[in-house]
Amino acid sequence: MTDIKTTNEDALGLSGLVRLAAWLSPAFPVGAYTYSHGLEWAIEAGDVTDAASLEAWIAAILKHGAGRSDVILFANAWTAAAHADFDRLEEIAGLGLALCPTKERRLEATAQGRAFAGTVAKTWGAPSLEALGQSGEAIVYPVAVAVAAADHGVPLVPAATAMLSAFAANLVSAAVRAVPLGQTDGQRVTARMEPVIHEVVTEAALLPLEEIGGASLAADIASMHHETQYTRLFRS
Repeated sequence: MTDIKTTNEDALGLSGLVRLAAWLSPAFPVGAYTYSHGLEWAIEAGDVTDAASLEAWIAAILKHGAGRSDVILFANAWTAAAHADFDRLEEIAGLGLALCPTKERRLEATAQGRAFAGTVAKTWGAPSLEALGQSGEAIVYPVAVAVAAADHGVPLVPAATAMLSAFAANLVSAAVRAVPLGQTDGQRVTARMEPVIHEVVTEAALLPLEEIGGASLAADIASMHHETQYTRLFRS
């Protein structure tokens, strides 16, 4: 895909680690806790009722759904930003929008992307991300994080791994509140996602945009149903 290294040989310095910890922390003001990625409907429908079914649901999303697609978007956006290829970056940003399968998933991706870009611009700064935002088009969250990471020299693989880990952790957090699921069971699921995350990033970070796509249809359908769910805790 590129001559830029995309393996764990890239050293993550202390400053990069601090930035990732801050940007992908639940405390970073992107409102991640308000989204469930359709999981709330899966819980309502009885598809997710305990730790085992939650583990299967999240693993499927990571391997076959938005998790894999987001890493491919992330890797290609990171590379384009690192090479200052703004035409390519705009193409990737547009594809990120086109890939949102439902109204709420588009809201989830763009609202977080907008909040992330705005907060980073006012704090750490990210010239390529700010330039991309000047087009007026919405930026999906994985593209926004990727461009900021490239601007700050944060290596691709650690940055993509941190983003995907944060995504999985947010789904677990939603389930802890909505199933309800105990905190310990939630952390067990988070721990079991570690090899899945490693597998997805190792494969997807090397793929071109032509390989993007998903097959987690149950999650997409759950997101559609969530739009009309009567009682809701989450925005998606």
